[in-house]
Amino acid sequence: MTLDICGAPLSLKTPAALEAWNKMVRAFLAHQAATPQHLGAVLMSEPDFVMGHAARGLFSLMMGRSELWQVAEDARTAAHAARAGGPITAREQGWLTALDRWLADSPTGAVAALEEVLANCPSDTLSAKASHAIRFILGDAPGMRASIERVLSAHGSDHPLRGYVMGCHAFTLEETGDYTAAEKAGRAGLVYAPDDAWGLHAVAHVHDMRAEPDAGIALIETHKSAWDQSNNFRYHVWWHKALLHLDRGEFDVALALYDTQIRVEKTDDYRDISNATSLLMRLELEGIKVGNRWEELAEFSENRVEDGCLVFADLHYMLALAGAEKGAAKQAMTARFAHDARQTGDMASRVADPGVTALAGLNAFAEGRYGDAFVKLADARPKMQTIGGSHAQRDVFERMTIDAGLRAGHFDATETILLERLALRAGNEDRFTATRFDRLSRARSIPAQ
Repeated sequence: MTLDICGAPLSLKTPAALEAWNKMVRAFLAHQAATPQHLGAVLMSEPDFVMGHAARGLFSLMMGRSELWQVAEDARTAAHAARAGGPITAREQGWLTALDRWLADSPTGAVAALEEVLANCPSDTLSAKASHAIRFILGDAPGMRASIERVLSAHGSDHPLRGYVMGCHAFTLEETGDYTAAEKAGRAGLVYAPDDAWGLHAVAHVHDMRAEPDAGIALIETHKSAWDQSNNFRYHVWWHKALLHLDRGEFDVALALYDTQIRVEKTDDYRDISNATSLLMRLELEGIKVGNRWEELAEFSENRVEDGCLVFADLHYMLALAGAEKGAAKQAMTARFAHDARQTGDMASRVADPGVTALAGLNAFAEGRYGDAFVKLADARPKMQTIGGSHAQRDVFERMTIDAGLRAGHFDATETILLERLALRAGNEDRFTATRFDRLSRARSIPAQ
């Protein structure tokens, strides 16, 4: 029985294929651009490797792009054909089952399959990271934490991938509000895995939530090796740095980072679009003119109106369409949401609630109907975590809700949301909270006409 770098069994037969597989595992954990190249080398060497095909399918689905759905279907076909050729390990079967379930519109079922793999082999860092990634897409922070904590003891100091698991643990601790433990785990993980961009970014999240922009900026600037060689995830780290500069009121620095780093490469990856649109919206909420920067984002977003892979992605596409005043595309997105909300599956349920309501709120905000925007966005708030992403990423919608409430005169309800946002940050008041409480106080002091 062959064991990979995780200490987990697989049915690869040649040393060259195993070496390429181990390189793929490390690259995937470190968010490196070479991940698909290493996986391609594995399948070139051993085209009947079931788990390799299943991994290609699952990784494709994680990209949240409609055209990659067919790639995942083709990978499943290849995996099942290879499966018929002989016995495989329970781990490999678990990955194939996970792919089957996600392609049946059940990413939650895919998670369950991977968790069964982990129950039998908790040292399997690759499966732990895959489960972590899908739960992140589903907005399941408590599940992310529970999953990682179940495998921590199997990743002792002698496990070659310990640091990456610690980075995942740090992120789950942050997303569930344990900021002190999250920083400790994240910094300790970087000692074991200095190239762990995910772990570094988990600590950046902590500094964002604790309103510590100076510490967050210093962290990113002094740990360049953790993210500089990563794939487009490095743009997300630059986005975090821009947010920290925003918290210091350095809007010019944030806008310069947008131009020179965050959008230096004009990609249409939904994660890159979400970085860009949410930063531009934050700047506009602070009264900063962003010029024609919405236009290139809207061009990409128009091509994604019918995508329908992730509500998180769709809402950010809508920000771009609204920012560039693409009325026809906005209407098409609204119609597609109404259609998708009547379907079945994990994502369809998220389109139905909170997606349809949140989308209507974004439309109303863009049209200056702030009363309607506040009502819709506030109604969507209780389930917004289910669209996926992090607290920091979803905060753009929280800020829009608060500003809509202030502009529409819903002062008491807006104050409640501000206090809830402050509580999520353990009482740490960032610049946004301080300025909005100030606006609220001044608005209440103005006599009614």
